[in-house]
Amino acid sequence: MSTPVKHEVLIIGGGTAGITVAARLLRKHYRDVAIIEPSDKHYYQPLWTLVGGGQATAAETERAEGSVVPRGATWIKSAVTAVDPDANTVTCADGATYGYDVLVVAPGIQLDWERTEGLSDTLGKDGVSSNYLFDLAPRTWEFIRNTRSGTAVFTMPSGPIKCAGAPQKIAYLACDHWRRQGVLDKIDVHLVVPTPRIFGIPAIADNLDKVIADYGITLHTGSEVRSIDSAARKVTMTNIAEGIETTLPYDVLHAVPHQSAPDWIKTSPLSTSHVGGDGNGYVDIDKHTMQHVRYPNVFALGDAGSSPNSKTGAAIRKQAPAVVENIGAVLSGRPLSGSYDGYASCPIVTSSHDMLLAEFDYDFALKPSFPLLDPVKPHRPYWYLKKYGLPAMYWNLMLKGLA
Repeated sequence: MSTPVKHEVLIIGGGTAGITVAARLLRKHYRDVAIIEPSDKHYYQPLWTLVGGGQATAAETERAEGSVVPRGATWIKSAVTAVDPDANTVTCADGATYGYDVLVVAPGIQLDWERTEGLSDTLGKDGVSSNYLFDLAPRTWEFIRNTRSGTAVFTMPSGPIKCAGAPQKIAYLACDHWRRQGVLDKIDVHLVVPTPRIFGIPAIADNLDKVIADYGITLHTGSEVRSIDSAARKVTMTNIAEGIETTLPYDVLHAVPHQSAPDWIKTSPLSTSHVGGDGNGYVDIDKHTMQHVRYPNVFALGDAGSSPNSKTGAAIRKQAPAVVENIGAVLSGRPLSGSYDGYASCPIVTSSHDMLLAEFDYDFALKPSFPLLDPVKPHRPYWYLKKYGLPAMYWNLMLKGLA
């Protein structure tokens, strides 16, 4: 049996988190950084909401993966199928095994379409779409554009999901479009969320309630859609606390899937499931150091980590420096000094020209980057930040380890 190729730092995932960490490590003159990533394409996913709302094109969000892999990193073009943290090895789909001194786990999140009965079968047709897939975001816009009357339903599942604001943002963009077309009063709009309010920070929820009322949206809190009957064009919605089921018809439906850690993580010793976790199976890490709670040479960041922050690219931007600092500490035998405070940013577009920028930490304390603008209200300058500023920062600074 051959000895596996070993790397000083092995990164699982060439998405936002993996590329950002790799770039930062290489800027600190690490010489042996490898990234395992099977995809040829890299996506700026936050813009998919604007694609679904007719404010951007899908092509703007896609680049070749090879163009974002930092120079000096080794790209292993394969998919991970198993990890053995006791042996410090990772196994890929092609059977190859790789060793590591430090492992960074950043494979992103798994979209569990099948957990909503009937959803997989109707995605992309009969008025049902989701901005959570590159191929479907343009279809969302097609369905919204072609709807002139009837009922529109926008859903959010229970449990952690990436970009928790996305399920409501598309509802606002759709309503803004229908209002500009003069047909909003002919469309019965429903927004179904599992949370007690539309947002976890009361001052922000108060302002979003005003947006919802202004559009005439019926908000169903503490509820989620459990099944979809595409033949009858209706959804079954359950009140989570009381278990009461009701049905809603739909002409257009934007559905967001349940999400969890990739299956290979769930079955690994790295998972919270390994110690009787919540079933979503995320990598079991300390929420400040991002270090695994049982394997000190393993770190995780981004959507697959168990840290209770909102799963956003902005969170990764603050996690990555802490992870890189702590990798250095582990390799040199020093105490960990990097710390992450739970910062996340949720840009909530409320129309085709306004956006609310919710920035907060683990304690839901507001952390505004632009304190001159009231952080709990929508503003027009933020919309330009969303469409132009943040994508430019992502491609030109963040993925290059500069922001």
